[in-house]
Amino acid sequence: MFNFFKKPLTIIAPISGRTIDLSEVPDPVFADKMAGDGIAINSTGDIVVAPCDGTISLIMDSGHAFAITTSSGIELLVHVGLETVSLNGEGFEILKSVNTKVTAGTPILKLNRSFIESKGISLITPVLVANHDKLKELNPILNKEVCHGKDIVMECKL
Repeated sequence: MFNFFKKPLTIIAPISGRTIDLSEVPDPVFADKMAGDGIAINSTGDIVVAPCDGTISLIMDSGHAFAITTSSGIELLVHVGLETVSLNGEGFEILKSVNTKVTAGTPILKLNRSFIESKGISLITPVLVANHDKLKELNPILNKEVCHGKDIVMECKL
C-alpha cells in the first residue's frame, strides 16, 4: 500500500575497477542476462566485499562466486572473473562462510590477481540481481571508476 516509502536497494562496488554494461561482457551467459540483470566491473582490485547488507546464501567451493540475499528477498550474485571456475579455487581465498550476515563493505574474498591473470583469465566481475523480476527498476551506473566498498554501482527500486 505504501510502496512509495520503500527505500531503493543501493548496491556498492564489490571490487575496484571501471563499471561496464553487461552487454560488453565477452560471455553470453552474462551479456544476454541469462544469470540475472545488473552491471559488470572491469576490475583492478584484489579484495571482493559484500555489495549490500544481507546473508551470504552461496559461496562456490572454487571461491569464484558468491550470493547474498537481502532482508527483502533480493538475491545478488557476484561472479569474479570469466571462466575462473576452471582454476578450481586456485587464486581465491574465501574469508566468510555461508549463512553469515554481512553489511555492505564486508570483505568476502581475496584474490591472487597476478596468478589469475597469469593464466590468461579475465577478471571482469558481473554483479547480478538473480531475481530481477522482483524489482520495479534497476539502474546501473556505467563507465565510472569505482572503489570497492565505497562507490554505488547500481540502484534497485523494489
